Amino acid sequence: MTTAPARSAPPPAPREITLRWRVAQVALVPPIRLLARYRSSGAEHLPPGAFVLAPNHYTNIDPVMVGYALWREGRVPRFLAKDSLFRIPVVGWMLRGLGQIPVDRSGRTRGSDPLGAAARLIGGGGGVIVYPEGTLTRDPDLWPMRGKTGAVRVALEAGVPVIPLAHWGAQHVLPPYGGGLRILPRRTVRFRFGPAVDLDAYRGRRLDAHELAEATGIVMAAITAELEQLRGERAPAERWDPAEHGQSEYGLP
Repeated sequence: MTTAPARSAPPPAPREITLRWRVAQVALVPPIRLLARYRSSGAEHLPPGAFVLAPNHYTNIDPVMVGYALWREGRVPRFLAKDSLFRIPVVGWMLRGLGQIPVDRSGRTRGSDPLGAAARLIGGGGGVIVYPEGTLTRDPDLWPMRGKTGAVRVALEAGVPVIPLAHWGAQHVLPPYGGGLRILPRRTVRFRFGPAVDLDAYRGRRLDAHELAEATGIVMAAITAELEQLRGERAPAERWDPAEHGQSEYGLP
């Protein structure tokens, strides 16, 4: 199994590079590069226009890694991120300035509409990263677990493609559920962008909860298939469902 060598990517479109993005690049890219080696393949599947990027999620450092992987491909990363980050002085100001979208997991924030905000971002021609699992996978072997419908709902309502992204190796930099950052020995994190998920059967019509869950299952299968290629092994036949194991869930419904 081989992966494409590291390469230089074209810079993001000028209209997307704000002053805050330039500041973020100078401040964040050098230390991110020190965390690991990054190897990507399949970036040709990223469309020139708007899209929803749906990655697997297994460690808290994933957004840093995924955001950098997308930046290397010449695209600006924007996430649905937990709202508590936006209450941190300076950090919250930067996140808002960089177009990140707060998500209130408790449901207490009146008027909160993260999916609507993501759709508006896409309407302006941008891409948005939505973790369909909503939180770190509960699968003991770190395979993608049952997904939530947020990514599919945004993509179908906005009429844009869902691009699956699998990545592997970040767990060696930061363990999923505990432990400190491990910089040495320097690890390799690999990324594999897949082709747009075929959701044509679900577009242009009103969908019920069952159909949204069905479409989400197709997205999760596409992410898992890309991850199987990276890991060189087969995922379990049954996707992990936290509810069946008495585990709590957080994130988008």
